[in-house]
Amino acid sequence: MTKTALIRPAWTPATIALMVVGFMVFWPLGLAMLAYILWGDRLDDVKGDLSKARDKFFGSCRKGPAMYGRTGNVAFDDWRAAELARIEEERRKLDVMRDEFDTYLRELRRAKDQEEFDRFMSQRPNLASSKERKRGNGENLLDDV
Repeated sequence: MTKTALIRPAWTPATIALMVVGFMVFWPLGLAMLAYILWGDRLDDVKGDLSKARDKFFGSCRKGPAMYGRTGNVAFDDWRAAELARIEEERRKLDVMRDEFDTYLRELRRAKDQEEFDRFMSQRPNLASSKERKRGNGENLLDDV
């Protein structure tokens, strides 16, 4: 950072004024300005360190998973490739079985809903005739509502 900047991590009149205003408006702003004044000159170093750590951590993701790389041992690499293919085939079988089970459950729910609806429809005429009998008396007309 240049030493001629108006707002720099140092005790300048501008930074002190911003810190005071920050405390008056919302105290975390003043605290952030105080932290910038005290430790702001280290931000470039911290930023560089964080970038290096991020690149080191995510660098392997760009290359692809390390478990698919070759080890140099042909027998082991062939065995691993065969096992991975077998596991992938098992996963596909499980996915198919899960889809079949989901279809079965959906049909089971539909059959149960149909049964409940049919039972409701068969009881409906009985409910209608009992309501008409109540209305025929002329009493308790609001009980049905």
